[in-house]
Amino acid sequence: MRILPFLTVLLAAVSIRAESILPPNARVAIIGDSITEQKLYSKYIEAYLLACTGRGDIHVFQFGWSGERAGGFAARLENDLAVFHPNVATTCYGMNDGSYKPYAPEIGAEYEKNMRAVIAGLQKVGVKAMAVGSPGGVDPDFFNRPTIKGELYNENLAQLRDIAKKLAEENKQPFANVHDTMMSALAKSKSALGKGYGPFGGDGFHPSPPGQLLMAEAFLRALGMNGEIGVITLNMKGQSNASEGHKIKAGAAGSIEITSTKWPFCFDGDTKSSGSNRSILPFTSFNQDLNRLTLHVIGLSSEKAKVTWGAQSKEFTRNQLEDGINLAAEFDKTPFDGAFNGLVNAIGLKQAYETTLIKSFVTHMRVVAAEAAEEPKVAAALAKLKKKFADEHARQDAGVRKLVQPVTHTISVQELR
Repeated sequence: MRILPFLTVLLAAVSIRAESILPPNARVAIIGDSITEQKLYSKYIEAYLLACTGRGDIHVFQFGWSGERAGGFAARLENDLAVFHPNVATTCYGMNDGSYKPYAPEIGAEYEKNMRAVIAGLQKVGVKAMAVGSPGGVDPDFFNRPTIKGELYNENLAQLRDIAKKLAEENKQPFANVHDTMMSALAKSKSALGKGYGPFGGDGFHPSPPGQLLMAEAFLRALGMNGEIGVITLNMKGQSNASEGHKIKAGAAGSIEITSTKWPFCFDGDTKSSGSNRSILPFTSFNQDLNRLTLHVIGLSSEKAKVTWGAQSKEFTRNQLEDGINLAAEFDKTPFDGAFNGLVNAIGLKQAYETTLIKSFVTHMRVVAAEAAEEPKVAAALAKLKKKFADEHARQDAGVRKLVQPVTHTISVQELR
């Protein structure tokens, strides 16, 4: 009998969330330009934090603003963040700050100045932990700007990446290397799927779901997510067990029923389409680093076995099952898919409201702030309106969180002779 499965369970029990920079009652602001306002990577981050960590104390608000540069957010930071009071933030600026032309020292100097203002402003309003993100990259096969070609603009963005990394290190904050995460996967995916595959979107820089998943990957790493969704050990000849977040309800020979409060991250179905986040998985390490729901099977008498999880079955060798397989990576249909898709859709609606709230109301409060300070009636009306919007946001947030319910699923193992 191999000792590895038991050691894995023991280590998982003591290591979950060990590296997370999210404090108790974390309030995470996701900040950036139009790429953030697309509400894709921000949805993935929020879904992961709510469903995959097993924590019920995390709240998320996205503050994306189309066309924005770092300096634009620095100007609205104190006013706009007051609607949420975050203690954690992620920032992703640089795509617009590069000005869509070759890099020049003045571009870097302006970006650095404004990012310093952003970091200082976040610290001023009480943000203790922040994942300082680099800009992403562009896809030269789709990026079509008259001022610059994609390859050359990526060189500009790489310079801004280095500045963001320097600032993160100076401020002793984690750095989210969005640029390299995206560009590494882009090269691998193009080699396998061809130049027509467009994970960075039709314009080459507003990423489609695969590119947005890469962005989420970079930020989740920077936030300290260790990727341990759970460890389940199915004993063909004895008692089975599971790590925190998973409870075995019933068991029979070669089969267990489990109730899980920690979900694996789930993906779209298409393995080749640039409209599906699943298509980028072979070219990055999302599942290995962030999405490990590991099944160990011990006590097998045969050299092979068929594992059935939900509605899908796959065959594995005894060595594979003893060492452990990642259910989240091996199965493209999971018992969590429906619940996860419902959660992501609800998060999308909530984040759409957040965009409306910030862009149509909160940011304009700066215009009337002085008058409100001098006119009690204006101040009272403004306070009433603020409460109305805050109550509606709280209602939507509560609705999202109610969707994170335990999922009961069955794993069966059949020995193959």
